[in-house]
Amino acid sequence: DPIYNQVTNLVEMNSILEDALREYNESNATMDLVLFEDAMKHVARIVRITRNEGGHALLVGVGGSGKQSLARLAAFTCNYSVMQIVISSTYSVNDLKEDLKAMYNKAGLKEEGVLFLLTDSQITNERFLIFINDLMASGNIPDLFAPDEVDSIVNAVTNRVKANGIVPDRKNCWDFFLGEIRKNLHVCLCFSPVGDDFRNRAKKF
Repeated sequence: DPIYNQVTNLVEMNSILEDALREYNESNATMDLVLFEDAMKHVARIVRITRNEGGHALLVGVGGSGKQSLARLAAFTCNYSVMQIVISSTYSVNDLKEDLKAMYNKAGLKEEGVLFLLTDSQITNERFLIFINDLMASGNIPDLFAPDEVDSIVNAVTNRVKANGIVPDRKNCWDFFLGEIRKNLHVCLCFSPVGDDFRNRAKKF
């Protein structure tokens, strides 16, 4: 497992992140990033937050300041896959729920690290924030899964629950699944401070 430790040498840190960026660019769309000191410190902060159970990040800056790029680099260094929603004129709450289900299955059943990257321009319906708020608060989003889907999840984690010495009843299995979500699924919100939206959303949530 990667070792989390204090950085004592920014030159060494720059070398590590430049290597990570080079490796990222070999297998993804190229990010032309200049890793100056503040940028490196932001990457370190995002890594520190998202390596924690239930850790979610809020990045605030004007458009084009590098929020998404730094988040992607941080996710890459943590071996997390980055997932985003694709907004269209017909994208609805139900589409968001389907995308969240896919992330939950990846993080909770496949035990893969996932960084859910969400920008303010993708919030086309304020109701989206209710689901995101529940995800960040506890991981439990009411009515996200139908009863038969919950049954499938419970069956899928039963052996892992037993292996942890826990009685594999329905509640314990569901709580175990939510624990995996908190451990493996992290939200990174990239918001602009320009305009009233940020202030209004901060008041509500």
